[in-house]
Amino acid sequence: MKMVNASLIAAIGLLSAGSLQAEEVGPGQETADSYRFVLVPKVVHPWFDRVNQGAQQAADAIEAQTGADVEVQYSAPTSASVTEQNQIIERAISTQPDGLIVDLLDPSGNRMMLEEALDQGLGVTIFDSLPPEGMQLTSVGSDYCEQAEMAANRLVELLDGEGQVAIMMGVPTAPNHAERARCAEAVFDSHEGIEVVATGVDNDDINTAQQQASSIMQANPELDGWVACDAAGPVGIGQAIKEAGKVGDVHLVGLDDLSQMLVLIEEGVADSSSASRPLMQGYWSVMNMWQETTGAVTPDHIDTGNIMITPENVASFKH
Repeated sequence: MKMVNASLIAAIGLLSAGSLQAEEVGPGQETADSYRFVLVPKVVHPWFDRVNQGAQQAADAIEAQTGADVEVQYSAPTSASVTEQNQIIERAISTQPDGLIVDLLDPSGNRMMLEEALDQGLGVTIFDSLPPEGMQLTSVGSDYCEQAEMAANRLVELLDGEGQVAIMMGVPTAPNHAERARCAEAVFDSHEGIEVVATGVDNDDINTAQQQASSIMQANPELDGWVACDAAGPVGIGQAIKEAGKVGDVHLVGLDDLSQMLVLIEEGVADSSSASRPLMQGYWSVMNMWQETTGAVTPDHIDTGNIMITPENVASFKH
């Protein structure tokens, strides 16, 4: 298996050649009259609503091209709890879907349930995360380190290479959040004039991020800027900056394209946001899961890419 860029897959035109009938399927591939996939994100969150939207679009596309009935069941934990997420996965396995699409909260903590799914013959696709070590599962998402480096470098430029910064960590056990934190810190460490004075943990919750950011700014009155490792973090940080009356004094480079994040950029509270593409992650996760059920060989990774949202292009990202 190998890495595949989503734009390349689109160019191949997996579905664009017309309806995919049984006689058109490649050697060893099989089609069915219906498919049911269960999509399990990290937590209830607007970012994952966008993922689900993309997943439903993929289901519609497969239905239109094949005539099969495709159902994507969306089941989100109410909090960023590995135990709750595993319970949801366990219940999903018991219903014998055609495949599971999961954003892991903790690769080690989730591993047993993923192995159970595979033991029962279910397909598994990972999105916005990385599979547990040694498990050959397709992952769909962007380059998390690149995304963090884009944000951190942007903040360094805004500060002209000098200043105190803070990092909002997200869910520390989540592999994508942890990697973003490591890569952002590495960028800051490479600049002698930049000092990381604090880190917060928001567990991908906007209210928690706001509280953490307020406390950190009170404890560090000379703080110059923020980056975050999850989509909820910068929204909460932005609210805290506004409440503290520090708009223009404390720089914020956000993460992803939540509507609240876009508003913060338009208001001038945030400078920009390093964004992945949740809609594409949902879309290509379902496409990959469907292809796997037909017996197709699927890639190690589907790269959905990152982009910097700025005041100049923010209008084009309005949902």
